[in-house]
Amino acid sequence: MARPEGLEPPAYWFEASRSIRLSYGRVDPIVSLATGMATGTRYVETEIKLRCPAGAGEARRIIEQHGYALREPRTLESDQLFDRPEGELKRADAILRLRRSGDRAMVTYKGPATRERYKSREEIEFDVSDPENFVVMLARLGYAGVFRYEKYRTKFGLPGEPGTITLDETPIGVFLELEGTTEWIDRTAACLGFSPAEYLTASYAALYWEYRQTNKSAPSDMTFDGI
Repeated sequence: MARPEGLEPPAYWFEASRSIRLSYGRVDPIVSLATGMATGTRYVETEIKLRCPAGAGEARRIIEQHGYALREPRTLESDQLFDRPEGELKRADAILRLRRSGDRAMVTYKGPATRERYKSREEIEFDVSDPENFVVMLARLGYAGVFRYEKYRTKFGLPGEPGTITLDETPIGVFLELEGTTEWIDRTAACLGFSPAEYLTASYAALYWEYRQTNKSAPSDMTFDGI
């Protein structure tokens, strides 16, 4: 695939990645040519968010009441989004994110989304061993941090089921994310007591932008020490 005129890396890499034909819900390992070992994943994620005004404790009680078991313990995730000064990725409805979670750092690219009943988009994700130098590299390529947000995240699931329930405690409230097949999402949401009318397809950046419309003194980043 020839590099389009005027399109610089990594934007070109991202554009090229959108040409990959993927099946919904399929997970493909990214294989290192040097080692032959899987180093990441690329797939199309399908998900929704659900707002939980009753709080994290009640949300967890309902999840466990229906038999869902802990998959990943409660962990603080700190996410940084990057873009070029002209907002190239935002205009393309794409994101470039660096996530720090415990001792792990992950880079994620998400392509343009379809937002109807569910949100579906291509996702490419891999671990990075040196996040500080990754940020420096992005700066050299013209990318800068544009939004930072935090959440305490806990994951649940059932053996053999094609989806994951994520409990997110954020500075602006508690949310569930259901990620899986559309049939699994509908079935699980109903099991937990939610209707399709309560489905959210907005990102946390978009939800925080809405929050700031009625909380004018809120800082630009969605962090626990800022709100």
